[in-house]
Amino acid sequence: MRTYIGSGMLILVLAVVGIIAVGCETQAQSGALIGSGVGAGVGALAGRGSAEGTLIGAAVGGGAGYIVGNEGDKKQQQQQMQQQQQNSVLINIHNSNGSVSTVRVNRSGIGYVGPRGEYYDHLPTEAELRPVYGF
Repeated sequence: MRTYIGSGMLILVLAVVGIIAVGCETQAQSGALIGSGVGAGVGALAGRGSAEGTLIGAAVGGGAGYIVGNEGDKKQQQQQMQQQQQNSVLINIHNSNGSVSTVRVNRSGIGYVGPRGEYYDHLPTEAELRPVYGF
Protein backbone atom coordinates (compact mmCIF):
# COMPACT_ATOMS: atom_id res chain seq x y z
CA MET A 1 0.00 0.00 0.00
CA ARG A 2 1.44 3.36 -1.01
CA THR A 3 0.83 6.57 0.89
CA TYR A 4 0.56 9.71 -1.22
CA ILE A 5 1.27 13.29 -0.27
CA GLY A 6 -0.94 15.93 -1.82
CA SER A 7 0.51 19.04 -3.45
CA GLY A 8 -1.03 21.24 -0.76
CA MET A 9 0.76 19.29 1.95
CA LEU A 10 4.03 19.47 0.01
CA ILE A 11 3.73 23.26 -0.30
CA LEU A 12 3.06 23.50 3.44
CA VAL A 13 6.14 21.40 4.24
CA LEU A 14 8.34 23.50 1.95
CA ALA A 15 7.00 26.73 3.49
CA VAL A 16 7.74 25.50 7.02
CA VAL A 17 11.26 24.46 5.97
CA GLY A 18 11.85 27.92 4.50
CA ILE A 19 10.70 29.66 7.66
CA ILE A 20 12.84 27.47 9.91
CA ALA A 21 15.90 27.95 7.68
CA VAL A 22 15.95 31.64 8.56
CA GLY A 23 16.84 30.74 12.16
CA CYS A 24 19.82 28.54 11.32
CA GLU A 25 23.20 29.74 12.59
CA THR A 26 25.49 28.09 10.07
CA GLN A 27 25.45 27.48 6.36
CA ALA A 28 25.65 23.74 7.09
CA GLN A 29 22.43 23.88 9.11
CA SER A 30 20.68 26.00 6.51
CA GLY A 31 21.95 23.79 3.70
CA ALA A 32 20.75 20.63 5.41
CA LEU A 33 17.33 22.09 6.07
CA ILE A 34 16.86 23.60 2.63
CA GLY A 35 18.29 20.46 1.01
CA SER A 36 15.80 18.36 2.93
CA GLY A 37 12.93 20.52 1.75
CA VAL A 38 14.04 20.58 -1.85
CA GLY A 39 14.87 16.87 -1.75
CA ALA A 40 11.44 16.11 -0.33
CA GLY A 41 9.86 18.05 -3.17
CA VAL A 42 11.95 16.36 -5.84
CA GLY A 43 11.41 12.96 -4.21
CA ALA A 44 7.67 13.51 -4.11
CA LEU A 45 7.63 14.47 -7.78
CA ALA A 46 9.89 11.60 -8.81
CA GLY A 47 7.91 9.15 -6.70
CA ARG A 48 4.62 10.52 -8.05
CA GLY A 49 3.58 11.76 -4.63
CA SER A 50 4.61 8.68 -2.65
CA ALA A 51 5.70 9.11 0.94
CA GLU A 52 8.69 6.82 0.31
CA GLY A 53 9.97 9.02 -2.50
CA THR A 54 9.48 12.11 -0.37
CA LEU A 55 11.40 10.64 2.58
CA ILE A 56 14.25 9.35 0.42
CA GLY A 57 14.49 12.72 -1.35
CA ALA A 58 14.50 14.56 1.97
CA ALA A 59 17.30 12.36 3.33
CA VAL A 60 19.48 12.66 0.23
CA GLY A 61 18.81 16.39 -0.12
CA GLY A 62 19.52 17.01 3.56
CA GLY A 63 22.84 15.18 3.38
CA ALA A 64 23.90 16.96 0.22
CA GLY A 65 22.79 20.32 1.59
CA TYR A 66 24.77 19.76 4.78
CA ILE A 67 27.93 18.90 2.85
CA VAL A 68 27.67 21.97 0.63
CA GLY A 69 26.82 24.24 3.57
CA ASN A 70 29.66 22.84 5.69
CA GLU A 71 32.16 23.63 2.94
CA GLY A 72 30.78 27.18 2.84
CA ASP A 73 31.25 27.46 6.62
CA LYS A 74 34.88 26.31 6.32
CA LYS A 75 35.58 28.82 3.55
CA GLN A 76 33.99 31.65 5.55
CA GLN A 77 36.04 30.72 8.63
CA GLN A 78 39.27 30.71 6.60
CA GLN A 79 38.46 34.14 5.17
CA GLN A 80 37.79 35.52 8.64
CA MET A 81 41.10 34.15 9.93
CA GLN A 82 42.99 35.64 6.98
CA GLN A 83 41.32 39.00 7.54
CA GLN A 84 42.21 38.91 11.24
CA GLN A 85 45.82 38.13 10.43
CA GLN A 86 45.94 41.00 7.93
CA ASN A 87 44.52 43.39 10.51
CA SER A 88 46.93 42.51 13.28
CA VAL A 89 50.53 43.34 14.15
CA LEU A 90 52.84 41.29 16.35
CA ILE A 91 55.13 43.24 18.69
CA ASN A 92 57.97 41.51 20.53
CA ILE A 93 58.70 42.65 24.06
CA HIS A 94 62.16 41.82 25.41
CA ASN A 95 61.81 40.98 29.10
CA SER A 96 64.32 41.58 31.89
CA ASN A 97 65.13 37.85 32.12
CA GLY A 98 66.07 37.65 28.43
CA SER A 99 62.82 36.05 27.26
CA VAL A 100 60.56 37.55 24.63
CA SER A 101 56.79 38.04 24.94
CA THR A 102 54.84 38.52 21.73
CA VAL A 103 51.80 40.78 21.84
CA ARG A 104 49.23 40.91 19.03
CA VAL A 105 47.47 44.23 18.52
CA ASN A 106 44.59 44.49 16.05
CA ARG A 107 43.80 47.42 13.80
CA SER A 108 40.55 49.10 14.68
CA GLY A 109 39.70 52.12 12.58
CA ILE A 110 42.71 54.43 12.76
CA GLY A 111 44.06 52.90 15.98
CA TYR A 112 44.92 49.56 17.54
CA VAL A 113 43.37 47.40 20.26
CA GLY A 114 45.53 45.31 22.59
CA PRO A 115 44.75 41.82 23.95
CA ARG A 116 43.09 43.24 27.07
CA GLY A 117 40.86 45.58 25.06
CA GLU A 118 42.96 48.71 25.59
CA TYR A 119 42.89 51.20 22.71
CA TYR A 120 45.91 52.98 21.21
CA ASP A 121 45.45 55.84 18.76
CA HIS A 122 48.73 54.78 17.10
CA LEU A 123 50.77 51.59 16.69
CA PRO A 124 52.09 51.03 20.24
CA THR A 125 55.81 50.63 20.74
CA GLU A 126 57.59 47.93 22.70
CA ALA A 127 58.26 50.47 25.46
CA GLU A 128 54.53 51.29 25.74
CA LEU A 129 53.54 47.62 25.92
CA ARG A 130 56.30 46.43 28.30
CA PRO A 131 54.64 47.72 31.54
CA VAL A 132 51.43 45.85 30.68
CA TYR A 133 52.66 42.66 28.99
CA GLY A 134 56.33 42.34 29.85
CA PHE A 135 58.27 41.54 33.01
